[in-house]
Amino acid sequence: MRRTVRGIPAVHGTPAAHRAHRSRAALGTLTAAGTLLALLLPTGSAAATPPSSHRSPAPRTAPGAFWTAERMRSAVPLDLAAPAKHAPTTAVPRSAPLKVAPTLPQLPQLPQASKAPSATPLLPGTLPQAGGPWTGGGAVTKTTGRVFFTYQGRTASCSGDAVTSGNKSTVLTAGHCVKLGGVWHTDWVFVPGYHDGEAPYGKWPAAKTLSTPQWTASEDINYDVGAAVVAPLDGKKLTDVVGGQGLSFNSGYSKAMYAFGFPAAAPYDGSKLIYCSGTTFKDPLFSGDHGLACNMTGGSSGGPWFTAFDEKTGTGLQSSVNSFGYQFWPNTMFGPYFGDDAKNLYTTAQSS
Repeated sequence: MRRTVRGIPAVHGTPAAHRAHRSRAALGTLTAAGTLLALLLPTGSAAATPPSSHRSPAPRTAPGAFWTAERMRSAVPLDLAAPAKHAPTTAVPRSAPLKVAPTLPQLPQLPQASKAPSATPLLPGTLPQAGGPWTGGGAVTKTTGRVFFTYQGRTASCSGDAVTSGNKSTVLTAGHCVKLGGVWHTDWVFVPGYHDGEAPYGKWPAAKTLSTPQWTASEDINYDVGAAVVAPLDGKKLTDVVGGQGLSFNSGYSKAMYAFGFPAAAPYDGSKLIYCSGTTFKDPLFSGDHGLACNMTGGSSGGPWFTAFDEKTGTGLQSSVNSFGYQFWPNTMFGPYFGDDAKNLYTTAQSS
C-alpha cells in the first residue's frame, strides 16, 4: 500500500496494509476529512477492549517556536490511496447511553453548566447546512481548534475539540490524526480557536496520544477515534481556559447533528471554522458510521459532531468526529459511531 503526502510517496508495512494489498479489488478510495482514508477491514471485535496510547517524546523545539504561523498555514492534510475488498462489518459494541455535560471556562470565573443542553430543533433557513463558515459565536469557537503534527517528516493538520474531563486536559480527534500507517505522529499540538494563523488561546502540546484498540491494531475505519492529553500551558489547564464540550455515547443513529472543523483543502484554506448540520443517516455501504451531507475537505478530520447542540451558547454533546468520505459520493462526510470503545477511550484519556 502506498501513501502520498501531497505527492510525496511513502510505504507502510502494517498487517492491515498487507491484507488490503492482497485483496486489492478496486472499490476505489475513500476521501478522508483530514486525509484520503482507505477502507480498512474490521477486526471483528465482539467486546470493547482497552485503548492503546503513546507518550509523546519531548519536542525538539518548544511548540510555540516550532509551530510558527507560517508552518501552521502550510501544514497539509495527508493523502492515502488503498483499494480494499468489502467484508461484512461487525456492529460497534454498545451498551447503555452515557451523557456528559459541557462546561464553561473557569478563567475568568464563569457559571458552570449544570446540565446537558436540550436538543435544538432544526431552524428554518439555517438547517440543513452542507458547509459554510460558523458565525454564531459561542463556546464552540474556543473548544474547537486545529491539530498540527509531523507525519513522515512532513507537517500536517487535522481538527480537534476540547471536552469536559477529569484532568481538564482531554482533546478528542480522529484516530488517523494521532496515528497512521503504524506510526504515532510527533510534534503534536492543539490550537483551540485557531484563526488565520493565530493561536488566541495558545498552542497546547500533547503529553500523550491515544486511540481505540481497533484503530491502533489495524486502522479499522469503524473505530477512527483518537484522543490527546495535553500538558498545562503557563500553569493553566486546557478546559479552564477554553471550556469543554459535553459528550454522548451509544446515542443511536438518525440524529440532528452539527459537524465542525477546519478544512484546509480547496475550496477551503484552513483559516476559518466551518460547519455542516442536518439529520444523519447510517452508512449503507462499507462502515457502521454516521453519514451527513457536508462538503468539508482535507484538514477537517477529527472535528467534532454534536447532538443536542445549542446555537445560542455554542455547546453540545460530542457524538462523533469527522472521519472520511467516499470519492464516488461527493459532499458527504462520515463519522464513527461513539460506542463502548470510544467511551473507554474517553475514560482512559480523562483519567490520565
